[in-house]
Amino acid sequence: MDELRDVLDAVGPKLRNLRKQRDITLADLSRATGISQSTLSRLESGSRRPNLELLLPLARAYGVPLDELVGAPTTGDPRVHLRPVKRFGMTFVPLSKRPGGIQAFKLVIPPRPTNYTPELQTHEGYEWLYVLDGRLRLLLSDHYHVFKAGEVAEFDTHIPHSLMPDDDRPVELLILFGPQGERVHLGGAPESRREY
Repeated sequence: MDELRDVLDAVGPKLRNLRKQRDITLADLSRATGISQSTLSRLESGSRRPNLELLLPLARAYGVPLDELVGAPTTGDPRVHLRPVKRFGMTFVPLSKRPGGIQAFKLVIPPRPTNYTPELQTHEGYEWLYVLDGRLRLLLSDHYHVFKAGEVAEFDTHIPHSLMPDDDRPVELLILFGPQGERVHLGGAPESRREY
C-alpha cells in the first residue's frame, strides 16, 4: 500500500513539471481538457488524488502515454506509440515522446478547396520541415515558396506563416518544433492569427 501511495504522490509534481516545461498555463490546460483550473491546481499540489477520469484527458492533452504520468515501470520497449492528433484540418503523428524540448511529428495536410484563404500564424521559436511526399506551399508573410519531396525548410516562426498543399494532393512532412510551436499547433488556437 505504501508503494501505491508513493506512486500517487509523485503524480502531482510530474503534472506540474510537464505543464511548466511546455509553458502551458492552468487556464490553457483547463480549456484543452475540460478540467477546472482549481482541480488541476489541487492535482499538481497533491491535495487531490489523481484518478483515471482526470489522468486520461491530461495524457491526451500532453500527448504522452498514461503510464508516463503515473510513473509505471519501464518495459524496455523503445517504440513510440503513434497516436495521431487532428488540428486545423491537419493530422499530426507524434514521432517523439520526450516531454519538453524539440518534438518530431509527421504532418499530413489534405488538399484545400480552391477558394481557401490561408490563415497566417505566428509564435515563438523556429520550425524545421522536410517534405516526404507531395508539394508544399509555404506562405511566409506575403511570399509563397513551393517545396517538393526531399526539400527542407527552416524559418523563424515570428514571421506570419501558413502551410498547405500546392496542388490537389495531400502533402506529407516531417516537422520539428519546440514547446511553443507544439502548443500553438497541437494545444488549441494559435497565439495570434491573421488572414491573408
